Amino acid sequence: MKHTIPDTTLVIGAGLSGLATARALVDRGLPVIVLEGRTEVAGPWRARHPALRLNIHRKFAGLPGQESPRTDGTFLRRDTVVGHIERYAAALNAPIHFGANVQDIAETVDGWLVTTQIGTYAAANVVIATGRDSIPHIPDWDGRREFIGELIHASALGDVSRFDGKRVLVVGAGNSATDALNHLSRHRPKEVMVAVRHGPAMVPQRIFGYPLHGLARVFAALPAWLLDPAFRFTEWSFLGDLRAYGLPRHRDGGGTRLLRDGIAFAIDDGFVDALHKKRFRVVPRVERFNRSEVILADGSVCNPDVVIAATGYQTGLEPLLGHLGALNERGLPLHPMGERDLNNPGLWFTGFKPIFTGYFDAAGIAANRIASSIAAHAATTRGRANSGVSLNRAAAQSTTLADARPH
Repeated sequence: MKHTIPDTTLVIGAGLSGLATARALVDRGLPVIVLEGRTEVAGPWRARHPALRLNIHRKFAGLPGQESPRTDGTFLRRDTVVGHIERYAAALNAPIHFGANVQDIAETVDGWLVTTQIGTYAAANVVIATGRDSIPHIPDWDGRREFIGELIHASALGDVSRFDGKRVLVVGAGNSATDALNHLSRHRPKEVMVAVRHGPAMVPQRIFGYPLHGLARVFAALPAWLLDPAFRFTEWSFLGDLRAYGLPRHRDGGGTRLLRDGIAFAIDDGFVDALHKKRFRVVPRVERFNRSEVILADGSVCNPDVVIAATGYQTGLEPLLGHLGALNERGLPLHPMGERDLNNPGLWFTGFKPIFTGYFDAAGIAANRIASSIAAHAATTRGRANSGVSLNRAAAQSTTLADARPH
């Protein structure tokens, strides 16, 4: 089946970024269809471990036209986030087509043609809102497929209590790794090792009881040259010198990595205390696997029951969009937050760049940017069309008058 609506916008992805963009378009009276590959909204959130809470302050977790829930205190629980997104989708005055896994995106003379498992859609604009955390990535370590223990990605953490009494190796110390380690610190694993390649930029969740993320707008307003030393001072003042526990310091600061690379801060809420108490220990990076063993970069060996790979994600956009020149070498959009792409008019991206205030706030900013641009273009197009109609009418009237004159 082929769906064609003049001047419509297709939003691919019914997560918070896609839904926010659809809402902004609807509010401007513009036709929009949302395509979602899963059978329900908020699929990635449902898959996260049940004890998860946002690191984003509640006041930054609202969506355009819908405030964040106040039931959980400062940081929303996983199930609260799912309900938040479900209510937002239910109130959207636009269709959401589920099971619409996208197979091809092609540019046409009039716009874009999107082929999915349930049909083909022609549209003037396409918004890619599938997110930068679309596909969990585990490095192809030598011997990993013969490992007789459990190897999982951090996105599949599940109930952390199931690791009680087990030897656990967490690979990475970034945002998702530290989240897993925070939860492990509240349980009783037999041993926890943390394999680190690059040191994280880490800050405490609270300072003197106040949630640090509540100051996110202040951080966003600071000049770039001040951010890195400010965060390093915060880390040292409240968490100590983490190099003493084997955590190296990355050559770039946390502010630089967030603004330049989109790498979020690691938020400590128990991990560092477990390091201080020697419940957890840092080990060198993983080199390879050998049946029940994990060989580390210094040649030492450990025998974990479980390896949790907090090794990032891939966007999965290259097969669909790599030929358009819209992505960088890491597969991320060159215009990740609703900016206009002059080389690909009508193609937009949202949900691919973290900012200090978090993904929810970024979703609203990008949604407004995209919808305003599409609305302005639609108004200009209508104006030209109306001008053309007026000129045609004037010409027709002139011809009629000429025909009526006596010869």
